[in-house]
Amino acid sequence: MRFHDYLERAFLPGRVFTSPADFNTRLHDWLVRANHHQHRVLGCRPADRVEADKAAMLTLPPVGPSIGWRISARLPRDHYVRLDGNDYSVHPVAVGRRIELTADLGRVRAWCGGNPVADHDRVWAKHQTINHPDQVEAAKLLRRSRFDVVGPPAHIEVEQRCLTDYDTLLGLDGPVA
Repeated sequence: MRFHDYLERAFLPGRVFTSPADFNTRLHDWLVRANHHQHRVLGCRPADRVEADKAAMLTLPPVGPSIGWRISARLPRDHYVRLDGNDYSVHPVAVGRRIELTADLGRVRAWCGGNPVADHDRVWAKHQTINHPDQVEAAKLLRRSRFDVVGPPAHIEVEQRCLTDYDTLLGLDGPVA
C-alpha cells in the first residue's frame, strides 16, 4: 500500500497516458531513475537492496498464476459480450450456446466448443462497442434468413375505440364547467 501511495504522489501527477503500454514504458523508465536515488527512509538506494531481496525470496511455483479474466456464459441473442464496460461482438453462430471468454491486458477472445468465435484487441475506453466486420455481416445474414423462414408479420386488424367511450365509462361525459 505504501508503494502505491508513493506512485500516486511521485509518479502520476502531471502525466497523461495514451495506453497501458505507454504507462508501463514510462513507469519503467521512471523506476530506473527513482531506484538509483538515495532514499531517506531506507537509508540507501533501492537498487542496492535488490540482491539481498532476491536471496530472501522463495522459488516460483511450477505452474504460473492465472491472470486476466475467464468467464463461461451463454451468448445472448444480440451476439455481444460485455467486459469491463465495453461490448465485444462474437460470431452469431454461437448464439444461445455456452462460450468461454478470456481476456488479458491486450486481447479479448471467445471460444465455443473449442472453436474460436471472437478475437479483439482490448479497448480501455468505457462504453464502446467493438465489432468485427465478418461477425456483423454474419448476423445480418442470419437475421435475413430467419425473416425469410418466418415470413413478414401478418396484418392484424385491431379495434380502435372512440375516445368518448372512455369519457362515458369514467363519468366525464357531462357538461364542461
